[in-house]
Amino acid sequence: MKLNDLTITQAHQGLIKKEFSALELTKSYLARIEIQDQKIFAFLSMSQGLALEQAKKADKMILEQGEKIPFLVGIPMVVKDNILVKDLKCTAGSKILENYIAPYDATVIKKLKDNGAIILGKTNMDEFGMGSSTENSAFFATKNPYDLSRVPGGTSGGSAAAVAADECIYALGSDTGGSIRQPAGFCGAVGLKPTYGAVSRYGLIAFASSLDQIGPITKTAEDAEIVFDTIKGKDKMDSTSVNYELGIKNYELRIKELRIGIPREYFTEGMDPECEKIIRKAIKECENLGIKIQEISLPNTKYALACYYIINVSEASANLARYDGIRFGKANSELKTPYTAEPFNAEPSAYGLSAQPNKGFKPSGYRQSEKRKTLLDVYLKNRGEGFGAEVKRRIMLGTYALSAGYYEAYYLKAQKIRTLIKQDFDRAFEKNDFIFAPTSPTIPFKLGEKTKDPLQMYLADIFTVPISLAGIPALSLPIGKAKEMPVGLQIIGKPFQEMEILKFASFLEKNICKLH
Repeated sequence: MKLNDLTITQAHQGLIKKEFSALELTKSYLARIEIQDQKIFAFLSMSQGLALEQAKKADKMILEQGEKIPFLVGIPMVVKDNILVKDLKCTAGSKILENYIAPYDATVIKKLKDNGAIILGKTNMDEFGMGSSTENSAFFATKNPYDLSRVPGGTSGGSAAAVAADECIYALGSDTGGSIRQPAGFCGAVGLKPTYGAVSRYGLIAFASSLDQIGPITKTAEDAEIVFDTIKGKDKMDSTSVNYELGIKNYELRIKELRIGIPREYFTEGMDPECEKIIRKAIKECENLGIKIQEISLPNTKYALACYYIINVSEASANLARYDGIRFGKANSELKTPYTAEPFNAEPSAYGLSAQPNKGFKPSGYRQSEKRKTLLDVYLKNRGEGFGAEVKRRIMLGTYALSAGYYEAYYLKAQKIRTLIKQDFDRAFEKNDFIFAPTSPTIPFKLGEKTKDPLQMYLADIFTVPISLAGIPALSLPIGKAKEMPVGLQIIGKPFQEMEILKFASFLEKNICKLH
């Protein structure tokens, strides 16, 4: 038996049957990472000590409880590096947080630890979740396991690549505009973006707070169901989280009664013909199984990308204001103190400041000969060196969109269009159970192909951002290959319909995917 090929269900069965121990399973993945990740570069940091400790606890739990153990006990997994794991680094792919150690566990991590999960390490990502290829990481680019010359997608590219390269059994990612679904599609994995509020965001480093969601990247839809069922639910630490019951065990999938909507706006010029061919073939095969297929219209889709990139950058500029290199994160090495005990070099009003430091105050490490700095100097130095080009671009765009005189023209208008986009989906779901769409318009593109043109990079999210704006769930399912690269099918559902989506995806895996 190859331990690195297992799904959650297979590994769980192997553990309770004593075919192998959690410690043996963990060591096999650590050994796999040591060899494989020299080519993939999926990991930003490893947590071997924590993983081995958790594996020993899992073996003890299995010995005591036997078949009654939760599904995730002893199952090795990885975590995107914008989700806090206590006492581990959490960089969000940025130099400004290069040495930041998480002081507490995110709610999803606490739930996974309570269920016996084994955390192998933290995975690479586009800086602060800004990008579509994991090339915007401040440290290095991750590569696609199917073709090392191509990107794995982003921003959860490290998590998706780790699953695809069998460096873990499952992973956690976060999805703001497609950051779970698009890399899952590019890497031939299953990626679920839950309904906004279905999973707590407490302990997730915020990018765009009205869009961010944590979700699983797995090898199968069944595995995604197991992970999601563990991390979902209300959290007192996140006021946007919702308490609801999935009823996973009670749902009955009636294939002959299903109605699937195919939005004409999602099959546009510029889409890779081979990708479209794979998607349309899958749709036809669903029709052959007795599922009713009907064309629908989502007319405001054409505004979604522009709307998303106004809301996205506006919320990012507010959320990232906290990273100044003083309170936490990377302080500039040249600055022994934020400012000297002397007056500022200019009037405080010139910098938007209302007061000067107390002349009698002598900060620790103060030297009379040290060059005097204003607080603004500190911010410019720390943020200028700590943030990458894409992050700076979005902060500036967002600050502009929120500024006096422009708020109504940009942010407020984008929020109104967001409502129209949600209403499009609401109307579509009145007559359809699910909506099918491509996950991406193309196969994974070459490393470096789009880095010089941000607009081309943004277009990689064209089929995923409308769902994020509407706050509804969607899953990317590997449905076939074009030019030997994975192609993902997006299954979009009604709010809090994750259970139905996951069951339907499992059906498609058994009846459609095996034909490709």
